[in-house]
Amino acid sequence: MNHTTGAGELEALPLESWEATKDTLHLWVQIVGKVRMASVAPRNHWWHVPLYVDVRGLTTGRMHAPGGTTFQIDFDFVDHVLVVRTSDGAVESFPLADGLSVADFDQQLHAALGRLGIDVAIREQPYGVAVTTPFPADRDHAAYDRQAVERFWRILGWTDGVLEEFAGWYCGKSSPVHLFWHSFDLALTRFGGGRARDLPDADPVTREAYSHEVVSFGFWAGDANLREPSYYAYAAPEPADLRLQPLRPEQAHWASQGQGSIALLPYDSVRTASDPRATLLAFLESAYRAGARGPGWDRDELSSSWCPAPLQLSQLLDASESHR
Repeated sequence: MNHTTGAGELEALPLESWEATKDTLHLWVQIVGKVRMASVAPRNHWWHVPLYVDVRGLTTGRMHAPGGTTFQIDFDFVDHVLVVRTSDGAVESFPLADGLSVADFDQQLHAALGRLGIDVAIREQPYGVAVTTPFPADRDHAAYDRQAVERFWRILGWTDGVLEEFAGWYCGKSSPVHLFWHSFDLALTRFGGGRARDLPDADPVTREAYSHEVVSFGFWAGDANLREPSYYAYAAPEPADLRLQPLRPEQAHWASQGQGSIALLPYDSVRTASDPRATLLAFLESAYRAGARGPGWDRDELSSSWCPAPLQLSQLLDASESHR
């Protein structure tokens, strides 16, 4: 079952040590994410808007300009540059550095896209965060700690590998492993197959995201509400007695989120475990079992041929207590 990188690559990333950088980077990523949203065809559950972890940082993947040119935008966290590449070989870039404000990033990105003839209009407003200053006016967020960003990217890369392994255990409908820019979390979602109940009072984003029964998993670096990097999982709609279901390892716990519940496991509990990969997989599997208990979920039928046998899964859950 071991297809992911080892524990030696996991580093501490306390939120307080890089919060200003994280907030700036989050807003930069929102700008690029909005360019992606304006440059690709819509997909179910907003799968057309996230970014992806790649070998040098984050990428939009291929997008389509109105004139037919294809292009992509990359956050290169090795050389710390923002790079735009087109299918005809043109390249534009600018440095990512401390002091580069959100306003300057926004201006330089649109200027680069304009020189390539592929600029698009976006709604120049942050989404889903406490900040309300329009991107072109935001000169307050301008922090960039290169080393902290590199650590964050390496953690994303390791986590991406474990989530990809976990995704391979499932043969039902499943999302890619992707980075949503509204909440800045790396996420994977499993779908049970049944449509969820209507949410007439929800906003259009929520209605599209939760049109079907899901159990979702992911990683946050922390924010104003959750003050430490953590792995999470939740089910929507939430089955009865969800919080009574056991989680692994012992450090995992249920918490309130809005009107529902969320399973949380501190990143440091994974980082300091004797077997981080097995510890995270045990958390994901236990949260999946807790959330996939409705009539639309048949766990046996939804297990892929790559999923460990039931005995192995039981051993994984039991062994997670010994990895502390």
